[in-house]
Amino acid sequence: MILMTTITLYQNKHHEFEGFDVSGHADYARYGEDILCSAISMLVINTINSIARFTEDKTSCVSNEDEGSIVFRFTSNMSHDAQLLVKSMILGLESLKDDKEYGTYMDIIIKEV
Repeated sequence: MILMTTITLYQNKHHEFEGFDVSGHADYARYGEDILCSAISMLVINTINSIARFTEDKTSCVSNEDEGSIVFRFTSNMSHDAQLLVKSMILGLESLKDDKEYGTYMDIIIKEV
């Protein structure tokens, strides 16, 4: 059985992202050598840090490093800049997912809320 990282993106009826969940370890390689887990983590954490630094959006973030999980939500209306940062993260994640070497180790789900 292949383990994987699952990224669930929550989008409202106006196609604005309201948050995302990341769960699981890609298990592409051994701990400390898993470049896919590192790439996913870097994209996600950089996005969260960028939203905190470059916008005034209100957010909630809960993470568990052992489980490899992050639950991130906007707690108020998103700014245009925050939307752009999330879309940039998604572009990077989709590029990884589209790669035939990495694609089976991750899944991206979009849910309308």
